[in-house]
Amino acid sequence: MSRRHIVTAGCVLAMSALTLTAVPAVGADGRVAGTPPIPAAVKAVKPPPGLVDALRRDLDLTRAEAEARLVNEARLIPVAEQMSRRLGARFGGAWLRTKTASTLVVASTKATDIPQIVAAGAQAEVVPRSLTELSAIKAKLDVTLPPKPAVSSVRYVDVKRNKVVVLTSEPRAAENFVQASDVEQNAVVVLPSSEAPLPLYDLIGGTAYYVGTASRCSVGFPVTKGAQTGFVTAGHCGNQGAATTGFNRLAQGVFQGSSFPGSDYAWVAVNNNWAATAGVDNGQGGIVPVAGARIAIEGASVCRSGSTTEWHCGVIQQRDASVTYPQGAVLELTRTSVCAEPGDSGGSFIAIDQAQGVTSGGSGDCASGGTTYFQPITEILTTYGLTLKTTGAAGGGTPPPAPPVVTACTGYASTPTGTLGVRQSAYLPRNAYYPARVRGVHSGCVDGPNGADFDLYLQKWSGSAWQVVASSDGPGPDERLAYTGTPGFYRYRVVSATGSGAYTAGFTAP
Repeated sequence: MSRRHIVTAGCVLAMSALTLTAVPAVGADGRVAGTPPIPAAVKAVKPPPGLVDALRRDLDLTRAEAEARLVNEARLIPVAEQMSRRLGARFGGAWLRTKTASTLVVASTKATDIPQIVAAGAQAEVVPRSLTELSAIKAKLDVTLPPKPAVSSVRYVDVKRNKVVVLTSEPRAAENFVQASDVEQNAVVVLPSSEAPLPLYDLIGGTAYYVGTASRCSVGFPVTKGAQTGFVTAGHCGNQGAATTGFNRLAQGVFQGSSFPGSDYAWVAVNNNWAATAGVDNGQGGIVPVAGARIAIEGASVCRSGSTTEWHCGVIQQRDASVTYPQGAVLELTRTSVCAEPGDSGGSFIAIDQAQGVTSGGSGDCASGGTTYFQPITEILTTYGLTLKTTGAAGGGTPPPAPPVVTACTGYASTPTGTLGVRQSAYLPRNAYYPARVRGVHSGCVDGPNGADFDLYLQKWSGSAWQVVASSDGPGPDERLAYTGTPGFYRYRVVSATGSGAYTAGFTAP
């Protein structure tokens, strides 16, 4: 019998027999009965230009429903982030339900977490596997399944099913590979699908730029690296060293880094004739401001800018998706119901005013509908040490420069540096891990910018998942930890709980 159970806010909790209960009433303001009132600051948020109209068209909503959805997302996504931190290794994912996103569901592997989930205003669902465990299963399948699109065109973690889904046009062949792999069989479901994602080449996306004489792609989001201005885009658009020209065919910049396949991201440094703005073209002559890069959860609305099909919206379906293109597999993409067509590559994905990522590829079209994948923005910024161009706290202007890197993490064998936005994280070293071949002490530190709250976690590979073995998560920007551990594979995770800016980390392995 399935171990999945649901408990909703405002229901009677019976620990001896967890059963599906009635969904609580939803008020006129889209709020679940018994939950805290919607803050005035959230109600007062004005949707970016063109967003409500696009949601009405693409999600078949009335104006009131579209506006209620945006308010609910602004209210509930921070709750999901909070519960993810509180539950830690027990967290099974979170997603939004109903047409107006009025219900947040938070999953945990422990029934004892139900009271605090309900108290936060969410439905609680008890599941067999944590999100960390599901991600580890998908990572094994990424290696086990053959690099043939027909056998496994897409793999993703489906938190609603609490399973890893494999989409394929050859289900029997895919099932044979899954059965031969060293993964929990009940945690994987193979579904027949005609979906065959392709990178979206050759035409312009959000704002046009050209590589060479014929290839055209689109600007994702403007960024800076120190005093250098540039933008992020899709990696399949150009190789490192390739020169670009802008929409007006004037000299623009040069690819500084590019990754494809494996990942699908790149960044271009531009010359002084190009000024970065914290905005995305909404296809109607207006600009949607970019205020940050807070990650939207499953079920949240998201919009894409591209000049081929202009401005279209949908919802985030699954995260941690792997797609096998003809050129090779790309990992850790996000799957959406937003349509796209060739030429939208590299363009911006944005949730209200929060940057989400750049368009990678997809299938279908904007006449009949389709599925599109984007490369999350956080990994691009972390990999290249970039800072997203955002609006100021008052909603306009240019924010002050990030504080300088603090250099108090001294005396360690390795001292990597980086930059984090609000609620972003980075894995060290170099988004990978390090081996410890003997028992000994692991020492680590992070020094973040004044006024921020940066935390530090040490994780160890258990053979199937990453587990936190030591942490330092005080209220300030600077953290230290020491842990005596056995041989194995380890990595550090630096997290911005609040605030943003540059940091210095340090660690010494035994």
